[in-house]
Amino acid sequence: MPSNTKRLEGKVAIITGASRGIGKEIAVYFAKEGASLVLTARSLESLEAVSKEIAALGSQEPFLFALDVKNAEKIQEMTDKTLDKYKRIDILVNNAGITKDGLFVRMSEADWDEVLETNLKGTFLCMRAVSKIMMKQRHGKIINMASVIGLIGNAGQANYAASKAGIIALTKSVAKELGSRNVLVNAIAPGFIDTEMTQALSEETKNSILKTIPVGVFGKPADVAKVALYLASDDSNFVTGQVITVDGGMVMA
Repeated sequence: MPSNTKRLEGKVAIITGASRGIGKEIAVYFAKEGASLVLTARSLESLEAVSKEIAALGSQEPFLFALDVKNAEKIQEMTDKTLDKYKRIDILVNNAGITKDGLFVRMSEADWDEVLETNLKGTFLCMRAVSKIMMKQRHGKIINMASVIGLIGNAGQANYAASKAGIIALTKSVAKELGSRNVLVNAIAPGFIDTEMTQALSEETKNSILKTIPVGVFGKPADVAKVALYLASDDSNFVTGQVITVDGGMVMA
């Protein structure tokens, strides 16, 4: 007999960078599966539409928190408020990230630092804030958003590639440290997903990229959200330290 139990019922999930694109889609999928959500972005205003969409589904209204993931004190405040409200943290999705593209020889230190600090250090800070809580619970799922660019590199994105490659190495290292406490740490490496970023590309660039994707189309945010849901659910309780590519076959290890 099929079960009507929602896959994340009773679970508390923090999702950073949840105001649009992949982060928003993950929030919607998690809400549909019964999770209590803590959603962050740099401004609360950008999260309001997501909150309304989730409430319209009949799901519990998310707790919204304005957060710059480079700020360790604000991350700790967000973590403390989550514990005060829900008494536990079961899932962390590190989705917040930025790009500041440019040729390597012309790249400023400021553009290098901002991308590395937001993407890599921000992931580290959020992981560190929840890890002790999850270790004490002896249960937790951490999902880090990497990228195929962190696996293969890309001209004009040295800073972004380095940040995402760092996230992959961080994921594997922390998975080895926390596995004995039943805290599982994995990464998702999306390829080219149909978001605001890819929609801004020229038709020539899009056609060039499509030639590198065996299935011949860009992915959808839902394609990534479904993998995140798997990693957040009990279906993945023997999976840790993995990097799952969601890229239509663009990168095959």
